[in-house]
Amino acid sequence: MLRTTMAATTTFKRLIRFTPHSSPTTPLIGQPTSDHTDIGLAFHAGSPEPISVYSGSSILSPGTPTGAIETLHTLLSPLAPSEVGTIRCIGLNYKQHAAEVGMDLPTVPTVFLKPSTSLAGPGRALLPHVTREDDTGDFESELVVVIGKEARNVSEAEALDYVLGYTAGNDVSSRGAQFAQSQWCYSKGFDGSAPIGPALVSAREVPDPSKLRMRGLLNGEVMQDCGIDDMVFSVAKLVSFLSQGTTLPPGTCIMTGTPAGVGISKKPAVRIRGGDEFRVEIVPLVGTLVNRFEYEE
Repeated sequence: MLRTTMAATTTFKRLIRFTPHSSPTTPLIGQPTSDHTDIGLAFHAGSPEPISVYSGSSILSPGTPTGAIETLHTLLSPLAPSEVGTIRCIGLNYKQHAAEVGMDLPTVPTVFLKPSTSLAGPGRALLPHVTREDDTGDFESELVVVIGKEARNVSEAEALDYVLGYTAGNDVSSRGAQFAQSQWCYSKGFDGSAPIGPALVSAREVPDPSKLRMRGLLNGEVMQDCGIDDMVFSVAKLVSFLSQGTTLPPGTCIMTGTPAGVGISKKPAVRIRGGDEFRVEIVPLVGTLVNRFEYEE
């Protein structure tokens, strides 16, 4: 029997996890009162946006609007680390990206994992000592899928029914460590290497995720610009594939791969360093994940 969450039946457009000005240390769940505000850019600009507060304590079980309005103080990752379990990640899932790195298109999805400790949100992001030492930090703009109800052995035809919503993410990578090993979990699993946000957009608002478009901007310069329709394996295919013989609990995050334009493919190579700002923009609806990187002390 499949276990569902309240989120599967709760109606919302886009939810955020945030702290309000009235209580800056208390995380709440809410929805921006404006459907048109890019909440990621608003937070980055320091705008005290009004948020409609929900009664629940998690986007997986958000409850209902309470009628209370709070102003945004801090924008958090839509999910807490304790809610995501192991983050599933897909490599080489865009045709143009495969072409830029000179690799054949995969015939089955390439999967690697990030631990829950890699989860981060908008704002400050850390680059570990390993990345600083060899100066090989890189960015990967990604569409992130969040599972809303327990999925196992799901067919491709029914896979999107298990999706709670979509957000943006950055698969922050240390290329030196990555290319030194055949497995990628170490080089892509450092603390804070999976920032996601700014909002979780309901799957009801995105009936066809292939219609979305994504850009990645480093210090204001466009590095990546691609339609989600360039994916090798669709969202439905990925959810179905990952669920075969494996239970995907509510809260599971799937980072679905990055398009062409990553730093390592540039000539000369482009790096992420301390002081850099990277934005992942997904339109419509999702908005912009903004991170400013700092070196770990």
